[in-house]
Amino acid sequence: MGIQVEFNPDLALRDMAEYEAGRRKIEECIPEPLEAGKVYDFLKKGQRLYYLSDSPFWGEGQMPLMKTAGNEELSRPIASIKMLEVIHFLDNGECYTRGKYKVIQTFDENDPVIHFEACKIIE
Repeated sequence: MGIQVEFNPDLALRDMAEYEAGRRKIEECIPEPLEAGKVYDFLKKGQRLYYLSDSPFWGEGQMPLMKTAGNEELSRPIASIKMLEVIHFLDNGECYTRGKYKVIQTFDENDPVIHFEACKIIE
């Protein structure tokens, strides 16, 4: 018997239209407007592990925030975020991950500039 865990080098959330259509909770979606300096809540199904660090080697723990349409279909990074808190919990026998992240910088989704190299932010 094993423990199913997913390691995530990024945070992928749904478009706010999914919440507005009643298909997702608001914490599962990218806030509108998304603002640098603000702290937001997130919610993901499954037991997920995110990088928590202040190490300057890895850009003080910054990671990309991306939009997902599901099935690992991801946008380019729309922001650089720092994960502040991650909690695992059970709801009706299913495992979820919730937490808080701080937006460090936002990016234009169509900007051709590369903002991350692997898990490291490019300043």
